[in-house]
Amino acid sequence: MELLTIGAFAKASRLSPKALRLYDELGLLTPARVDPDTGYRRYAPEQLEQARLVAWLRRLGMPLARIRRVCAMDPGEAAGEIRAYWARVEADTAARRDLAAFLVDHLTGKDPTMSRTTAPLSLRYAALSDAGRVRPSNQDTAYAGSRLLAVADGYGGRGALAGAAAVDALRSLESETAPAGDLLNALEDALGRAERAVHGVSAPDDGTGGDSTDAGTTLTAMLWTGSQLALVHIGDSRVHLLRDGKLFQITHDHTVVQSLIDEGRLTPEEAASHPQRSLLLRALGRGADSTPDLRLHDARAGDRYLLCSDGLSTVVPAGDIHRVLTDTPEPEAAVRELVDLANASGGPDNVSCVVADVVAQA
Repeated sequence: MELLTIGAFAKASRLSPKALRLYDELGLLTPARVDPDTGYRRYAPEQLEQARLVAWLRRLGMPLARIRRVCAMDPGEAAGEIRAYWARVEADTAARRDLAAFLVDHLTGKDPTMSRTTAPLSLRYAALSDAGRVRPSNQDTAYAGSRLLAVADGYGGRGALAGAAAVDALRSLESETAPAGDLLNALEDALGRAERAVHGVSAPDDGTGGDSTDAGTTLTAMLWTGSQLALVHIGDSRVHLLRDGKLFQITHDHTVVQSLIDEGRLTPEEAASHPQRSLLLRALGRGADSTPDLRLHDARAGDRYLLCSDGLSTVVPAGDIHRVLTDTPEPEAAVRELVDLANASGGPDNVSCVVADVVAQA
């Protein structure tokens, strides 16, 4: 078997000699032979396929440690690992794209409070929260006001207090008159207040009883700006948009199971019965990743938004949610019917709903 010099192998694999030396040192691409006297590296022709794979993965931006794992796998497993990596890249890119769009609007002086329609718009809304049929208490909080819509799903010994504290910290946004360009800062400030409020609830036990150290909450809220809704999302509560008869989920669950779906390791059908389907990756609470998703959504007259805790979304099929939102004109009736559907399906969890319609002012 004739071995290739490092120069010939570099040319054939489209990797530089410097890169080949680095990959050798990392154990990623070991030469077939190293001269004991000169240290000169030579490679076997059959190593070209692996070298080209390494080059392609580097072009994807995959870290070297992960490339090492991929190269050690059989082709089927390697394909799954690449699929999982790229799904995570796309999710991260989407989050950064939304933030970049917001910053572009901010820096170019675009005013999100200025109506982009010929007629001024307003919200018509309703909120309802229920303990369900199994849980002894309700740890959810649902709120709807003229500018703020919010759902929080508390967990732990003082989960109810944590959820209520988070929503209460956002309620100042109802009356604040921050300039449009400061909307991002206003949202971040409000989230900071919410996080501090939750940490206060989950402070070390003061001897009054009840385990508070694990208390936390999800938080999903929308702030009305006149022609847009600014979204803040942490956890697994959801926002759906009904527009032109079609229902869209506009939030992404921050759960272990959703990450497995994103990576192609679980199907949505398998996720529905997964034992860790409620395990959160992000939340407001001590030790939790509280990084929010922040987005702006242009509103149209006729839009209907649904914010709900997982007590609805994991129990009531999407088709039934679509039907209720389509066929029930009044928000008050819609939230009641949605809660009733969850309870009719066993009500295994607390359930909270906020329904808000975007309407043209007379």
